[in-house]
Amino acid sequence: MDNYDLQQAARLGTLSTLPTELLTPERLTARNAAGNTALHSAAKNGELRALPPAVLTEENLTLRNDSGYTPLHHAALGGHLDQIPAALLVDRLLGISSNSGYTVYHVAAAHGHLDQLPAALLTPAVAVSKTHLGNSLLHEAAEHGAVDRLPAAFLTPENLLLRNLGGETVLHVAAFNGHLDQFPPALLTADALLQKTTAGDTVLHAAAISGHLEQIPSALLTHEHLVLASKSGFTVIHAAAETGQLAKIPRERLTADLLLTRNDNGDTPLHAAAFEGHLDQVPLALLTLENLNVRNYVGMSVGRNAVTRGFADQIPPQHRPRKRGPIGRFLERIGASRPPF
Repeated sequence: MDNYDLQQAARLGTLSTLPTELLTPERLTARNAAGNTALHSAAKNGELRALPPAVLTEENLTLRNDSGYTPLHHAALGGHLDQIPAALLVDRLLGISSNSGYTVYHVAAAHGHLDQLPAALLTPAVAVSKTHLGNSLLHEAAEHGAVDRLPAAFLTPENLLLRNLGGETVLHVAAFNGHLDQFPPALLTADALLQKTTAGDTVLHAAAISGHLEQIPSALLTHEHLVLASKSGFTVIHAAAETGQLAKIPRERLTADLLLTRNDNGDTPLHAAAFEGHLDQVPLALLTLENLNVRNYVGMSVGRNAVTRGFADQIPPQHRPRKRGPIGRFLERIGASRPPF
């Protein structure tokens, strides 16, 4: 049996069916083209119990693949840290970093497996330790939806404001990935949700851009907050209009004043909704001919946006452009007539 076959057996969960004489340290630690060993695969797929105890040594379990990940990292990824000898579950080994700065703690946090580690190791210092991109354990859990598996002691207001290299707090990452609902509501304060990234985006921006605005407390979806602009002039309400999130904002707050707010290009949220096919989420009373005629700085109107994008059916029937005959098209060409927008 060659190295490939042994790795396949580890992936398929059939190591226990192999003769013990094949499960030698030399075979199990032989590397493939990516530097992975059968031991990496066994750790990820819960096959460590099928191996002779003599294989599960510190030297073997800390072998790095080409990305710097060890079998300990792989065990954390697969949720099989409970198969690692207890004597090796120590901070010195769990703190080994991959090439991108991921420790075993980070991988376990991302996939909801910190509960397989001794509680005494899950210290405040571990919680705030960061990868090379500045992600803490809380950032990793927030991205992958494992916040509800974190120790309660990690969820402090201070920790939620930890920032990565892009200036994203833990809550920005959670909002973008749709996991704000895993945080205690008491922690979702205005101060925490209005923090800005390096690009000027608030947590509300992150939720609106990614389609998760319903996870923002309704009380914060005010005119003042919805018109907050990033450094590029992109507001929360523009993002909500673009991604079809207007229906998640209390209808009485969708006023003309709000939906006619301009960004740096002169586009209003109505332009964004028209372009992406979401005018059907705009209150009918606001789809007036006057509003459909509002133009951005290059002369594109809201109504024309909808028509050119194939969403004319979302314009009220009385305002839809009628089909023009040859005379109508001629009059339009010479400037004697013009479409409604």
